[in-house]
Amino acid sequence: MRRFLVAGNWKMNTDRASGSALAGALAENSPSEEAGVEVLVCPPFTGLESVGRAIDGSAVQLGAQDVYFEPGGAFTGEISVEMLTDAGCGYVIIGHSERRNVLGEDDEVANRKVKAALAGGLKVVLCVGELLSQREAGNTEWVLDLQMAGSLADISEDDAKNIVIAYEPVWAIGTGVTATTEQAESAHLHLRNWVSGHYNSEFADQLRILYGGSVKPDNAEALMSQPNVDGALVGGASLKPDLFIPIIDAARSLANG
Repeated sequence: MRRFLVAGNWKMNTDRASGSALAGALAENSPSEEAGVEVLVCPPFTGLESVGRAIDGSAVQLGAQDVYFEPGGAFTGEISVEMLTDAGCGYVIIGHSERRNVLGEDDEVANRKVKAALAGGLKVVLCVGELLSQREAGNTEWVLDLQMAGSLADISEDDAKNIVIAYEPVWAIGTGVTATTEQAESAHLHLRNWVSGHYNSEFADQLRILYGGSVKPDNAEALMSQPNVDGALVGGASLKPDLFIPIIDAARSLANG
């Protein structure tokens, strides 16, 4: 059975004090590693150190929201893989829809970031997902195929073992609209089949695919109970312990049968 991953993407929210308090509550809720569930938090860059201290000694993992593909140098405003690992990060989110659709990053940029992150020892949460117009035009699977092929170009199976895919329909991010369980499962199954065809079925069965897009306590269990949904990448609800912890608990309930 694939281990659930529940990840919180805090985006451009929290300061050091509020981030530390939030992280402390999560650490208290996950004091030791669990067989069936992994918990990850991705604060802003300015909160990595303080959040890292707050979760130190707990089972909560630390990740970043983005990374640059160059190892260092004259790249004002960017952050390197080495800087993230030095700050204690084990994961990094790459290709989030806001990076793609607000900041104009394409699959080639995502691919370069994935390669740099993996080479530097970071695990990757790679985001893919379609716009509402693309879904309405019946192009969801075509878009997912393009994003997967471009973002994972020249990534070996051995390296891809350190990648988690996050399916995030853009029309459901921060809108309050959630994909139905059938829509989520259909997209996740398509992604798993893509991985099976481009790598192999055994690897595809092991790969974790998360759902992201207005995940809340009242829909988390239904979404994560789908056969090909292996957890959640949570945005707004990850900023409040009383919302995020029930989502983690939903994964625990499913993991424990």
